[in-house]
Amino acid sequence: MLRQGPVHQFRNIGGRIADLAQSIGHSQPAEFLRQMADTWNDNIERWTYAMNTDLARQVGVEGYYVRIAPDDGDGAASPLEGFVPIKNRAVGDSDTPAVEIVSPDALALVRFGLRAPDDPRMLNTIKVVDELLRVKLPQGPCWYRYNRDGYGEHEDGSPFDGTGVGRAWPLLAGERAHYELAAGRAASAEALLDVMEDSTGSSRLIPEQVWDKADIPERDLFAGKASGSACPLVWAHSEYIKLRRSLLDGKIFDQPPQTVQRYLIEKPTRQIFGWRFNNKTRSVPRNKTLRLVLMLPAAVRWSVDGWKSSQDSNTRDTGLDTYVLDLPTASLPAGSSVVFTFYWPKENRWEGIDYSVVVE
Repeated sequence: MLRQGPVHQFRNIGGRIADLAQSIGHSQPAEFLRQMADTWNDNIERWTYAMNTDLARQVGVEGYYVRIAPDDGDGAASPLEGFVPIKNRAVGDSDTPAVEIVSPDALALVRFGLRAPDDPRMLNTIKVVDELLRVKLPQGPCWYRYNRDGYGEHEDGSPFDGTGVGRAWPLLAGERAHYELAAGRAASAEALLDVMEDSTGSSRLIPEQVWDKADIPERDLFAGKASGSACPLVWAHSEYIKLRRSLLDGKIFDQPPQTVQRYLIEKPTRQIFGWRFNNKTRSVPRNKTLRLVLMLPAAVRWSVDGWKSSQDSNTRDTGLDTYVLDLPTASLPAGSSVVFTFYWPKENRWEGIDYSVVVE
């Protein structure tokens, strides 16, 4: 299953590379990159937005973006079914249903121009994140990385020893500040900048995590100040610098203009729906073309009538060591299916497995 971080990176980088390819006359790779980015953008909710869960009902929202989707399981009825491992938890307590884990990571959808700050799905997710992950510190609000995080001191303040309890991250106040700025709330963003500054000690270095409980002087743990985590966290300092620049500009400093233009302004209608070996979709939305995306050239034998008849088609080279074939699912009625298999000419062998995709 494609996980959130790489998906964001592909869309952001893909748009820029597409522009570069276009500028030097490589229109075919540029178009492929844009279509791939569009396809992935179209699937954000399909892959990572959970609805009608116990947690959604608890908070009173329709749904929310999960922290990370589970690895692709060919037998799963939904991409969100299954478990995700959580490091730094005791043996036997590391696997958790994917739909139960949320994170401020979802704010990246706004930061990178993929979703509007007032998108109802974003607003729902923020309600869940604040319900589960926000903590009030002496300097103001801060957030945990995700629920059930085990990376931090134990409840009694004893040092992290491979397991523990995740503590608040000043870095996440900076990420939330960027969202607040995107939403037109500059004053809130300024206040969260202050939270980052006030999370430092006499050194003025921003720590990875701050202590979020009552003071334990004998362990040198004080509410809102550095815990035993890394200090400085260079990532946090980078976020602080970018936030200062963003506040000066009055907009998010590192927001790619390509995604904003394409997904928030133009909002083009996308016709391509991807199938890959690391994401074998079982269904394709009606009126969309199923695109097979492969790492090697292949001949594809496919049928839309359950093998009563079939056709052989060769993949085409995108110019990026990626090979694709578009199957005519856009013209098929709902409930029908396309089946296909592969012949690999470089290895002179058949795949030996038939794959099937149903039209939704």
